[in-house]
Amino acid sequence: MKLKLDLHDIFNKGHEIDRALRGIIDEAIQKKAAMVEIIPGKGSGALKKKVIRFLDQKEIKQLYHRVEKDGDNWGRLFVHFRHDAPTGRRGRGR
Repeated sequence: MKLKLDLHDIFNKGHEIDRALRGIIDEAIQKKAAMVEIIPGKGSGALKKKVIRFLDQKEIKQLYHRVEKDGDNWGRLFVHFRHDAPTGRRGRGR
């Protein structure tokens, strides 16, 4: 299962962006989605940087496995999840 979040409509509303990002991360965990596609759009790159900063927060980073930047479309990110452990990060030494 893949979820998708397009941030074009709320690109200039900081609190709504954070709320939407947290919501999609929580939904991915609840539904055990393998991946979330986040579309900050191309623009100046400021929104993409904001999304990456959000994902790099310690309490958020422990919820997912890795972030992949789309090599073909730099206005898109993929957040990958592992659901074999409650936090998605345990068992990294395998």
